[in-house]
This record gives sequence, C-alpha cells and structure tokens, in this order.
Amino acid sequence: MLTVSNVSMQFSTRKLYDDVNLKFTPGNCYGVIGANGAGKSTFLKILEGKLQPTSGNVSMGPNERMSSLNQNHFAFEDEEVLSTVIRGYQKLYDIMVEKDALYAKPDFSDADGIRAAELEGEFAEMDGWNAESEADQLLQSLGIDESMQHQKMSELTEPQKVKVLLGQALFGSPDVLLLDEPTNGLDVQSISWLENFLADYNKTVIVVSHDRHFLNQVCTHMCDVDFGKITLFVGNYDFWMESSQLAAKLKTDANAKKADQIKELQEFVARFSANASKSKQATSRKKQLEKITLDDIKPSSRKYPFIKFTPDREIGNDLVRVENVSKTIDGVKILDNISFTLRPNEKTALISRSDLATTTLMQIIAGAVEPDAGTVTWGQTTSRTYLPRDINDEFTDDSLTIIDWLRQYAPKEESDNTFLRGFLGKMLFSGEDVTRKVNVLSGGEKVRGMLSKMMLSRANVLLLDDPTNHLDLESITALNDSLIDFKGAIIFTSHDHEFIQTIADHIVEVSAKGVVDRGDTTYDEYLSHEATQGRVQDLY
Repeated sequence: MLTVSNVSMQFSTRKLYDDVNLKFTPGNCYGVIGANGAGKSTFLKILEGKLQPTSGNVSMGPNERMSSLNQNHFAFEDEEVLSTVIRGYQKLYDIMVEKDALYAKPDFSDADGIRAAELEGEFAEMDGWNAESEADQLLQSLGIDESMQHQKMSELTEPQKVKVLLGQALFGSPDVLLLDEPTNGLDVQSISWLENFLADYNKTVIVVSHDRHFLNQVCTHMCDVDFGKITLFVGNYDFWMESSQLAAKLKTDANAKKADQIKELQEFVARFSANASKSKQATSRKKQLEKITLDDIKPSSRKYPFIKFTPDREIGNDLVRVENVSKTIDGVKILDNISFTLRPNEKTALISRSDLATTTLMQIIAGAVEPDAGTVTWGQTTSRTYLPRDINDEFTDDSLTIIDWLRQYAPKEESDNTFLRGFLGKMLFSGEDVTRKVNVLSGGEKVRGMLSKMMLSRANVLLLDDPTNHLDLESITALNDSLIDFKGAIIFTSHDHEFIQTIADHIVEVSAKGVVDRGDTTYDEYLSHEATQGRVQDLY
C-alpha cells in the first residue's frame, strides 16, 4: 500500500496542491488526470521520491518495492537489452553482478565463498533463477524477439527502446508501479497487451495518460488534480467525466427533489455498470460504483475549447485518388506502390507501425512533399486545410502576438479585434492571453492555434497528422466530438484508439511493402477481422 499524508507542493509563488491525503491499495489501477500544468507528472515524482514535497510525506509498506517507467530513452545505451529489463529490479541486478564478479575471480578465497553463499541465498529468495526467462517473456510479449535481446540498447530504434523500458518497469512484479504516459510510442498490439496485463495485475498501479481508451480499459479509480486538491473517485475515465457533468447539472438544478437526484444518479451508475468489462477489476469496480452517493460526485473546473469546423461548400463527386505512390528517404524505402481511392465525406484513418510512413504519406497527400513516383489527384470541388505533425514552422515569426498571427488567416470580414478576441476566447485564449507572443506558446497552445486557423479556412477536407499530440484530455474530447459532427471529409493519423474508433469509417494501413485498404468499417471491426489482419501481417 502507498500512503500520501498531508502532502503540499509549491513552486515559488504557485501552489500546485495542498493537504493531500490518499491511500493507494493493491489490486487497483489509479489514473491521474488534470488540466495541462496541474502537476500530474510532478505528483508521480513526489510519489517516487524524486521530488520532495513542500510538506507532508509518502510511505510504503515494509519490504515493498516501487518501479517506474524511465522517460530517458538513452539511459542504458551501453547495456544489453535483457540486462536493461532485469535492472528494473535493481537489488536483484546488483546481486547478479556481484555474484558473477566473485565467481570470475582467479583467487577465490574462503571469504569470497561465504559472501557467494549469502548472495546465492538472497538470489534464490528473489526468484533470481527465473529472472532471465521472465525478462525474455516480457520482451517477447512486447514484440522484442530473442534475436534482439543480447544487442546493445544503442542498436535499437526509438520505438523498440520504449518497449524495453516498459518491460523494465514491469519486471519482477513491483508492489507499486508508476507509469507516466506508458502508451506513448507503442504500437496497437503492445498497447492491447499492456491493457490486458494491467487489468489482471494484483498490485498497485498509478498511471498518467492522455489515452482515454487506455484509461477506460485499465483504471478502477481516477485521481483528479483540480481546485488545488487531489481527489480520488471510483470508476474509469468515462465514468469520472460523465459523473462530473451530472454533478454540475444537479448542482444547477437546485429545485429538484433529493429523491429525484438520487434516482438519476442510480440510473447513471446502473447504465455504466452494465457496460463494464469482465476483468477482475471491473467486477470489484462495479461493487464500488453501486455504493456511490450524491456526495461522491463532484463538478469539475475543467474548460473545453469550442471547436467547430464548418465547410463553405459540399464536395462533388470526387474526393482523392492516390496512385502508385512510392517514397524513399535517406536510402530507405518508406512507401512502395501505394494506391487507394477515397470517396466524398469519408473519414479515413491512415495507420502504420511506422510513424514515418503515415507522416510521409500525409505530407504527399497534402502537397508538402513530392513522391518519387505516383500521383495524388484531388477532386475539383475540394478545399483543404492541413495540420502537420511538426507545427513549429508555422510559428517562426517571434514578433507576432497570437491575435496578429491568426489575423493573417482570417477573411477580411472576420479580421477585426472584436471578432478574433471572441474566437480565441472560445479556444481558451482569454483576456490578455491573446497578446502573448507566439514564441512562448506551449505545444498544446500551438495546436489550439492551428485548429483556430483551420476553422477560419472553412475547408471541406481536413488533413490532420496526429492532431491529439500535445493536447490535454479536454481538448482531445472537444476535437473528437467536432470531427464526429464535421460535414466534410477527413484524412487523419492517430495513435488514440478512441479517436480512431469514433471518427473513422475507412482504414488505410501502409508500410514499405504496400497497403491494406478497408472501407465501410470501424477501427475495432478492422482490428478483429481475421482475413484483414492476415494481410496486415504480410505488410511487416
């Protein structure tokens, strides 16, 4: 068990949270949520002991071990892959190293023998004999096969390093597991495996994530950083979000009888419980949900941007035709002979196990990069607006304020200060925020700026390359809802399962070996279609 007692955290004049008292218990997974800058990652660092709180303390049970996901992908460059995973249990790793060093001594003394016996006892107690096979199993589950396990970390690609570091965090069944954005850089198969692993994990898990599908699959509780406090709520992310909206509604409806409010809450809980998955955690969560009272749900202070794309005109008979597109970068084939046709008003997700493949294809479709071979032919009636993966080039003029930056893209009738201030206000740039220079914007603020520019374009085709990157959960939800409602065509890339599942009706998967193109399908149907997934395997 992990206990947080009277913890407060303050940076100079800014107080993040005050008087936090929480207990994290085994068999539960806690999702830490809050607006960007609320202090979610800071809270994980306090729990791990990497940051000292201003006051209060954090304690674990005797002989309990904590493990966390290392964010430095280059921390173990000279280590072998297998030993990097075993280092997740540092005490066991140190015993293995000392033991091997003793046995390698040419002048092995009696004292060495006594020490070796002590180490062997500890080694056996920590299940050391199974360490390598457990590490191997974790790596194979994450797609790192045996042939790579004795390579140096420096020889791996970035996505492979992410998987090894995740294996390191999970190794040896730590009593408390801290995961900060564990799905970042993972492919669909690895995320699905991690969801199943955590759903059956009987120790304590605390996770920060912007992936709503992941939070819904694994979390039994939400740990909400809001109003300068950190509060625990039973249920997954969707339950927290909808219950906070229900709490706000009941609060404004002051005249409603308490009995009616209780009935509304009970109906809400029953509807949610009926949809719960069958994992052990879901069963225990259902019992906890059924005990919830009106006092247990609270309105949230979170603000959602107002995002609405309104096209000027409808698309005619043709959207876009991609024919025999190939691209090689730095001598490496990225796309090979890619062909597909998209129909008007389809919402198409481009997916791949290689981000470089989807981004390159998106750049070619948007006209930002020329293919080595092949063509992209757009319908006559299409007008397009594009959100690239790297948006820093859009904000290079340091002299511009946000309002003047956006004014460049506004039609004449919408370029006055009154209109633009109101428009930016809806995108959460309030008051004097609009006079800040663009060079000081955060990643999330830049994306909200780009979305504002795209809305003003009134285009009937939206091209979006990983649009949820840098956004907080509220902005992701607002963007998700707006794209569901959009009356035009969308071509997008994303790693966000819920985003793809709720928006896309056409999936195109690409690699250096070709394309799998499937229309009239949801993402979940695509993933569960055996024949399609057989063709996907051939792509890699």
